[in-house]
Amino acid sequence: MAEIKAEPFPFRLDRDAVALIVIDMQRDFTEEGGFGESLGNDVARVAKIVPDVKRLIEGFRAAGLPVIHTMECHRPDLSDLPRAKRERGRPHFRIGDEGPMGRILIAGEPGTAILPELAPAVGETVIEKPGKGAFYATPLDYILKERDIGQLVFAGVTTEVCVQTTMREANDRGYECLLVEEATESYFPEFKSATLAMIRAQGAIVGWTAHLADVLRGIAHA
Repeated sequence: MAEIKAEPFPFRLDRDAVALIVIDMQRDFTEEGGFGESLGNDVARVAKIVPDVKRLIEGFRAAGLPVIHTMECHRPDLSDLPRAKRERGRPHFRIGDEGPMGRILIAGEPGTAILPELAPAVGETVIEKPGKGAFYATPLDYILKERDIGQLVFAGVTTEVCVQTTMREANDRGYECLLVEEATESYFPEFKSATLAMIRAQGAIVGWTAHLADVLRGIAHA
């Protein structure tokens, strides 16, 4: 066991049972002309975390620890896209529509792809998820249990939606969750701040939060 400096108290890292989950670092959410921008968001806010997410991924790889990536996307026939989701947000383009980077959030389209700087390495698991949480309608829970993983370190976007949803799903399933503050972001700074506070409130009711340098130090010395 190694301790990582965290809030609300140190996170006891079990090197043999931890994995990194990188949530939805996709072109459509982080690049100009993508789905995130069509919703009226400043994508530069989330794009700025790419170097820190890359450092975190490289730290896990260097330590020989598993990295799992998620992508929010749907089948080309939209059979896994609820009407309520497609009609929300009133964007310039809707999920499944043709956009500047192909059909929006459809598996296999250019805009749905993970950013090249953060591309999965050979052998790393990629979870294609139709919902905001990575456990809904995916094999993630099965994969983690098969590997005896009980602790999850989180990065990605957006903090208050897909990241927080997945952390809450994981918490309900018995996983210990830690969110790396510099490696997650929201289009709305106040939403990120509120989410970090909610996660670690009441004695880590959902999980812990920690700074990148402390996490890298902890996994290197575990």
